[in-house]
Amino acid sequence: MVYFDNAATTPVPKAVADAMYDVLTQHFGNPSSQYPMGLEMHKAVEGWRAVVADALGCPPERVCFTSCGTESDNWAIQAALWQNRHKGKHIITTAVEHSAILEPCKLLAQQGYDVTYLKPDRTGHITVPQVADALREDTVLVSVMLVNNETGCIFPVREIAALLREKNSPALLHCDAVQGFLKVPCDPEGWGVDLMSLSGHKLGGPKGVGALYIGPRVRNPRPLLPGGGQERGLRSGTEATAQIAGFARAVQLRREDYDAKIAHMAALQAYCREKLLAMGGVVSVGEGAAPHILAVSLVGYPSANIVSDLGAQGICISAGSACHQGKASHVVSALGLDKKTAAGVIRISFSPDNTQAEADTLCAALQAHRDSRFPML
Repeated sequence: MVYFDNAATTPVPKAVADAMYDVLTQHFGNPSSQYPMGLEMHKAVEGWRAVVADALGCPPERVCFTSCGTESDNWAIQAALWQNRHKGKHIITTAVEHSAILEPCKLLAQQGYDVTYLKPDRTGHITVPQVADALREDTVLVSVMLVNNETGCIFPVREIAALLREKNSPALLHCDAVQGFLKVPCDPEGWGVDLMSLSGHKLGGPKGVGALYIGPRVRNPRPLLPGGGQERGLRSGTEATAQIAGFARAVQLRREDYDAKIAHMAALQAYCREKLLAMGGVVSVGEGAAPHILAVSLVGYPSANIVSDLGAQGICISAGSACHQGKASHVVSALGLDKKTAAGVIRISFSPDNTQAEADTLCAALQAHRDSRFPML
């Protein structure tokens, strides 16, 4: 199998699986239990928390474990709205956020919130002046992702945080960093981000675990899941110790030779872009700078057919986000592409383990698909 869909999920390295297996079979105590095995696991969870916090550059107490990025996003939104419940009902986000942001915003609009959706330009980017123009006295939340999961565009989160400080806005800033963490610079503490969402399975960790960074401006964050009081009373439910162990181990592995891994992915991305654009009839989609995502269009060739054809050959890519399951992507729609270009958009996403030989196999398969199929009229 040739796997180029690492923005959807990533393979779990053996070292991560081993760390999880050890917890599942040998160190399975409940961290809330007061006998030695439980106390041992409580200490272990705090150690794993410190690993993730160190990668974020923040104190461990700023990190709460969750079940996934989607939970982290929903919790961040609810915490921000609760804190600012007496200050307004205006939310700013982008039209190209993950559905874990857009769907909650749709529900909030039904509850009386006014949501402003910032549209990207043709290159896929959102600008600080757009946020400044949308900002109001009753704005209570700004939610902007770090890296777009379909185009790889990096959004100016640091500069947006500075804008909110400059305007003395009460709005809290949330950043969905699921696609950006350990792939591009990510410093919530230094930037002044109030809430930041992470997910384990985008960087070699298991599915079923994520985290939420909660900054100092978030006062007494309202729990999304009240109950037994785990995670310092902020996120109840017995800690998923095996998943947390796997998340922390994946973070450690991804940070080893980090610069070389980023450079390798960026080189593969550039190599694939050059080969594909040289085919003719292939165009770049957006101007993403993240090293692990490449979006292109085989103009006039439906992406669902491309994904199916290559999948039958054991080559895994996607037509936009895996979460859309073949439906038209709101991200592609927001770019304002013509019909034939939009129809042919595919996403190729890289890991440090991908090779140039695999890239050659992928490019050859895309060339063969184009040469053997008729384009849409």
